[in-house]
Amino acid sequence: MSGFHADGDAKNSDKADKSDKSGSLAEQLAFRSRFVLVFGEIDDKVARATCERLILLSQDSDAPIMLLLSSPGGHVESGDAIHDMIRFVRAPVTVIGSGWVASAGTHIFLAAPRERRVCLPNTRFMIHQPAGGAGGRASDIAIQAKEIIKVRERIARVISRETGHPLPKVLADMERDYWMSAEEAVAYGIAGRIVERQKDLA
Repeated sequence: MSGFHADGDAKNSDKADKSDKSGSLAEQLAFRSRFVLVFGEIDDKVARATCERLILLSQDSDAPIMLLLSSPGGHVESGDAIHDMIRFVRAPVTVIGSGWVASAGTHIFLAAPRERRVCLPNTRFMIHQPAGGAGGRASDIAIQAKEIIKVRERIARVISRETGHPLPKVLADMERDYWMSAEEAVAYGIAGRIVERQKDLA
């Protein structure tokens, strides 16, 4: 029986080695292609991994970076970190919307200049005001409410600046979930254009 277990362990080890090599190869190809994938809810782990990849790619070369984004949103400050890093690195970043780009995802999308904000045909966009969820003592709830209003106005200013819409209109649009198709997002000024194939990015 011990021989059987040893053989099984060896096979498992071989599988693990192949998996590691496959993962390593995929990582190398992703790095060489200068693509960064941001999928799912935005949190501190996603923000750290994305910022780290952007810095590494920018240090490697000044060639453009492609960030493929599909996110329902998430933590505001984590979205801020990615937004600011896109603008911070010296390599130009093209953000490609796919699936859905909502809430903090839209904030990240708007970090690139309009000519570098593109989306795939079936992408949906959404802007809204940040959610609350304050709890605890009344004084703490009041402080959190003030902070939410500040965040709402700050995000609205970014949307206004990047789309060209007056701030009062943006604030009004953000009162409820404001959904847009890819075509509507282009008309609103969030996306610069719609692309269907990778060659369209050139």
